[in-house]
Amino acid sequence: MSEKYERLEVAKDGGALTITLAYPERRNAIGPLMTNELLYALEAARADAEVRVVVLTGKGKAFCAGGDFAQMSGSADAPARPHKGDYADLLRELVRFDKPVIARVNGHAMGGGLGLVAASTFAVASADALLGTPEIDVGLFPMMIMAVLSRLMPRRRLVEMMLLGQKLTAEDARAAGIVGRVVALADLDAAVAELVTALSAKSPITTRLGLRAIADTEELDLDRALPLLRDRLGECLATDDAREGLMAFLEKRPPKWTGR
Repeated sequence: MSEKYERLEVAKDGGALTITLAYPERRNAIGPLMTNELLYALEAARADAEVRVVVLTGKGKAFCAGGDFAQMSGSADAPARPHKGDYADLLRELVRFDKPVIARVNGHAMGGGLGLVAASTFAVASADALLGTPEIDVGLFPMMIMAVLSRLMPRRRLVEMMLLGQKLTAEDARAAGIVGRVVALADLDAAVAELVTALSAKSPITTRLGLRAIADTEELDLDRALPLLRDRLGECLATDDAREGLMAFLEKRPPKWTGR
């Protein structure tokens, strides 16, 4: 990826694309410029057949401190690229992204940063990270973040966190369902690399079909979900990778995926 960004650093290593929130002087606070750039970076990652997994992380000691209040007050930087969408569009894109997104939570993730974590496919957090919704303490409420957090957390725990402006330890966030794994900061890269390796070993077309099916049925009841999933299973069975996988199983050998 040769494209340059003002608030991001993007690097590809094999099948893994790492998108780093790069605004450390503001603890990677997210505003319109960063949001717009994230939408462009994700679009490029979706179109790049070599990218199997996206890793989302922060530069410096924080993952993302939340919304950039300076930009909310009217001093927003003008995006260099045409406007692609706002924060709600970004959360929707992450939830519906058809390649796995791993949130590498290297430090505090507050407000809008917590929304990015919740919208990602996986979340691995450093043990010393704090994750929370402190918006109420400045007269705001985590409105859009609530939409993605409510998919992960029990309602009573979510309401408590939002109304009290709580900041959860990484272990408490894991217990609440926000993150999947907590490791020491020194072990964070190894834990993410392990997950990237495991995901990259799977069929890329099957992974994409599976993620699309999850997104498309999340709001459906059983009577509507099952017919759709029956059709999606047919799509999956029609792929070359499904045929290869079944043949490899019968022949007791590792499959050789083509992504078709």
